[in-house]
Amino acid sequence: MNVADAMTPREDVVTVEIPGTRDDVLEYLQERTFSSVPVIKETEDGEEFRGIVSRDALIDRPDEDQLALLVEEVPTITADASIQDAARLMVEENERRVPVVDGRLEGIVTITDVIRAIAEGKVEGDVPVGDLARRDVNCVYAGTPLPVAERELSHADVPYGVVLDDESELCGMLTEVDIIDVAQVVEGEADTGESIADDDSDWKWESVKAVGNRYMPTRNVEIPAEPVSEFMTADLLTVNKRRTAKEVARMMLNNDIEQIPLLSGDSLVGIVRDIDLLEALV
Repeated sequence: MNVADAMTPREDVVTVEIPGTRDDVLEYLQERTFSSVPVIKETEDGEEFRGIVSRDALIDRPDEDQLALLVEEVPTITADASIQDAARLMVEENERRVPVVDGRLEGIVTITDVIRAIAEGKVEGDVPVGDLARRDVNCVYAGTPLPVAERELSHADVPYGVVLDDESELCGMLTEVDIIDVAQVVEGEADTGESIADDDSDWKWESVKAVGNRYMPTRNVEIPAEPVSEFMTADLLTVNKRRTAKEVARMMLNNDIEQIPLLSGDSLVGIVRDIDLLEALV
């Protein structure tokens, strides 16, 4: 199976164009839950692919408004490459969306495209997820203010946090998509209110103060300060280690999710992310 058989063709790819602003990208990320958007520029010689703008870039650089300064260079692939080659590139480069480029942007192949190929049996999918799951699970406390949880996800360099309650029991999942959904663009200087801890706050510690400029009035993306429990997904799917990559791929597609906790009995023992399923092809 080639990339051309799985990718979204250029005519169906949502792009943003230079010159532009972060507002253009945030709108697409919120409406369509993309992790990134390709950036193009019209030139005298036609359309030119410039890179992508990711949801991470919007959150990590809240004061930057110009699209051209948020663009990141990313690996690309050609339409005649195999889907296994695409999976290997995504795993090695930790990329969720790989532009298909041959002189110009021809399409996008995503982790979801590869997951669909696994779910439909077009590529290998019989590997038990117990062999693919990660044992290091990123967790956040349900009472954590959302801006603090967002920073924790950023420092952990993962797009999710398994949410634990007061008894350290699994109670939900928080993802970057959940954060982007409630992020608001503010114009110019604005009071961020509780986004920065006050002297009486239980959440004022040196690590928060060290990145306090994220919550200064000059930021352009504002995140609500309510606790994680108000934004997480509480109704969770879980799997055991005997489930196959094909079965879990179907669960992810049917429920539009990117990661599923791995349980042994009632105990949380790992996490299966969509990119982990790609390991079955590498």
